[in-house]
Amino acid sequence: MGDTLEFNEIYQEVKGSWNDGRLRFSKQSVVYKSSKTGKVDSIPAPELSVAQWRRVCLGHGIKLATSTGHIYKYDGFKDTDFEKISAFFKANFKVELTEKDMCVKGRNWGTAKFTGPLMSFEVSDNPAFEIPLASVSQCATAKNEVTVEFHQNDDAEVSLMEVRFYVPPNTGDDGSDPVEAFAQNILSKADVIQATGDAVCIFKELQCLTPRGRYDIRIYPTFLHLHGKTFDYKIPYTTVLRLFLLPHKDQRQMFFVISLDPPIKQGQTRYHFLILLFSKDEDVSLTLNMSEDEVEKRFEGKLSKNMSGPLYEVVSRVMKASVNRKITVPGNFHGHSGSQCITCAYKASSGLLYPLERGFIYLHKPPIHLRFEEISCVNFARGTTTTRSFDFEIETKQKNQYTFSNIEREEYGKLFDFVNAKKLNIKNRGFKEGMNGADGYSDSDEDQHDAYLERMKLEGKIREEGDGSDESEGDSDESFNPGEEEDEVAEEFDSNASESDSEAEDGDSEDEGKKKKPEKKPKKVVKEKKERKPRKEKKVKDAGAPKRPMSSYMLWLNGNRERIKKEHPGISVTEISKKAGEMWKQLGSDQKEQWDRKAQEAKKQYEKAMKEYKESGGGASTVTKEKKKKGGKVEGKKKGGGENEKKEIGNDSFKSKEFISSEESSSESDHGKGRKRKASDDDDDEEEEAASTPPSSEEESGSD
Repeated sequence: MGDTLEFNEIYQEVKGSWNDGRLRFSKQSVVYKSSKTGKVDSIPAPELSVAQWRRVCLGHGIKLATSTGHIYKYDGFKDTDFEKISAFFKANFKVELTEKDMCVKGRNWGTAKFTGPLMSFEVSDNPAFEIPLASVSQCATAKNEVTVEFHQNDDAEVSLMEVRFYVPPNTGDDGSDPVEAFAQNILSKADVIQATGDAVCIFKELQCLTPRGRYDIRIYPTFLHLHGKTFDYKIPYTTVLRLFLLPHKDQRQMFFVISLDPPIKQGQTRYHFLILLFSKDEDVSLTLNMSEDEVEKRFEGKLSKNMSGPLYEVVSRVMKASVNRKITVPGNFHGHSGSQCITCAYKASSGLLYPLERGFIYLHKPPIHLRFEEISCVNFARGTTTTRSFDFEIETKQKNQYTFSNIEREEYGKLFDFVNAKKLNIKNRGFKEGMNGADGYSDSDEDQHDAYLERMKLEGKIREEGDGSDESEGDSDESFNPGEEEDEVAEEFDSNASESDSEAEDGDSEDEGKKKKPEKKPKKVVKEKKERKPRKEKKVKDAGAPKRPMSSYMLWLNGNRERIKKEHPGISVTEISKKAGEMWKQLGSDQKEQWDRKAQEAKKQYEKAMKEYKESGGGASTVTKEKKKKGGKVEGKKKGGGENEKKEIGNDSFKSKEFISSEESSSESDHGKGRKRKASDDDDDEEEEAASTPPSSEEESGSD
C-alpha cells in the first residue's frame, strides 16, 4: 500500500449545500481542499480518535472525530473503498474504521446527544439525523419547546429554516429546567453572534469601498463588527477565507481585502469581499483593551498591548492575529511602469488586476478572485477599440469567462511571461511562439514580442499596398477593375442608357464596344447562368407512373396504426408517429424480418411495374412537354420581332423609368443601332443557352 490515498469528488456539507473537493490521507494528516473556495482543512494524524463508515445519501461517507472535539464528515465514497481505507487507517493512524448504521425508522421520539460541535438525534442508539451547531443562527425557547433556526446558504436550492423540539417536563431532584438546559447546550456551540463585553480594539472612520462608506471597525474575540451610519455588519472570523494587502498603482495608497464565505448581505446584495482603502501617510497609535498577560495568551506573541505605525500595517496585523490566517501580498510580478498591478477594465468599470503567486485578483468593482487551480485557460485577444491595447481573457473550469479589457500593449510581454512561468494553458500560445521563433524573443524591444501589434502592422501594410495598386495600376488587379464594373452595371441596370445611345452614334465608340465584347463574355460566364439549371430540370410528377413502394417501417405502421389508437385513446397524429417510432426501435430483429421481406417483395413488384410502364411509352409525354418548352424559347428568340425582344430583355434585366422615356424619345437610327447591340447580346445568350441545353433538347427543338 502506498503512503497516501487520494479521492476526487468528495463532498462536504456546508450550511445546507454540498461542496465538492479532494480528500487525501497521508501518514501525517488528513487534508481536504474545497474546489469552490480553495479552503483547506487539515487534521493531524495524532489527533484522530474516532472513524466511522456510514451509508448516506451520496453513497458512503466517513465521520472523523478528533481529540480536540472537532468533527469532520465527508461523503461520496464507493462501497469498494471501505477495505482500502480501513487497512490504511489501521496501518498509519492506529484507528479502527467501524461501520455505523443510520436509523431509518419513521419515529420522532429519541434522545438528543451533544458531542463537540454536533447534536445527534438518536433512536435506539442509532443516529437518525445530526445538526452541525455552527449552522444554527438562533435558538428560542417556549413552554416545553425549543426552536432552532439556521443560517441560509445562497448556493442551496432548498434550505431548512427551522426545527422545533419538544422537551418533556423533568421531575428530577436537581430542579433545573430541561428546556433551558437544552437551549444552552445548543447556544454554547452555535454560531450566534452576541456582542458581550468590550471590544479588543476600535478603528474609527475607516474608508470602505465595498460596502461603500465609512465604518467604525470593532474587533471582538470571535467576530468583526462594522458600524456605519446606516448599516451594521457582524462578521464571524470563521467566515473569513483570505486576507490580501495590495499596493495601489499610485504607490500612495494601500488596499486591505477580506474574502468572505458566506458573504455579508444587505437586502438582495451580497458582499463576498470587504475592501478597505488606506493612505500610506496615515499613522496610528493603538492600545488593546486587554492586559499584557491576556494579550500574550490570546495572540501568542503576534500582538503587543501597545502598537504604533502606519494605519494599514496595524489593521492588517490585528486582523491576521484575530482571524489566524496569512496575508497574501503581490509576488515578483512588475508591470511595464514598475507597479505590481495592471490597469484594465472589467465590463464597464475600470480597475486594477493583480497577478499573485497563486491566482489573480481584480479590484474593485466588482472584486474578483481567480485561483490558478480553477483556471482552465487564458487568452490574449486584440483590443476591440484601439490598436494600443489588448484584452486578457480567463476561462474557468466551470466554463465562466472573465474578460479584462483595455490593457496597455506595453504590459503584454510582462503579463505573458508571468502566465507562461505559472504554466497556465494559453489558447493562442502557438501564434506567440511562432512570433518568438521568427523574431527572437527579447525584452529590450517591446514591439518585437507584441504578436498582436505585428499582426495589425501586417494588415495595415497589406491594406496600404492594396490601396496603392488600385490607384496606380488599375488594370493589374484582375479581381477588381473599376472601369469594367461601371460598364457592367450600366449594361445590367440600363441606368446610363442615354450615354450608351450617344456613344453608339460615334463609330469609334462602336469599335471600342466591339473590342470589349470578348472581355464581357467571360464576365457572363463568371456569373454562371447555369445556376438556374436546377429550375429548368425540375421534375414533373407523373400521375400515371406506378406508386413507389413503402419501407418496412411504413408497412409495419400501417398494419399497427389502429392497435396504437386503441391502446392510447385520444392520441394525436404526431404522438402516434412518435409512439410508433419508439415501438419500432424496441422490436427485435426476428420481428422486423417479416416486414423487411414484405418491403423487398413490394420493391420487386414496383421495379417490374415500372419496367412495363416505360416499355409501354409511359412518362414520355412529360419529358416531351419539358423539351418543347426549352425548344420554344430558343425558337422564339430566332423568329420573334421587337415584341419578343422586349419581353426577353424585360425578363433578364430591370429597366428604370429613365431608360424607358429615353428609349421612346430616341431616333429611329438610334433604335436600329441599339437593336444591333441587343441582337448581338441575344446571339451570345443563344450560344450560352445552347451550351447549357442537353443534346436531346437541341434535337427536339430542331425537329419542332
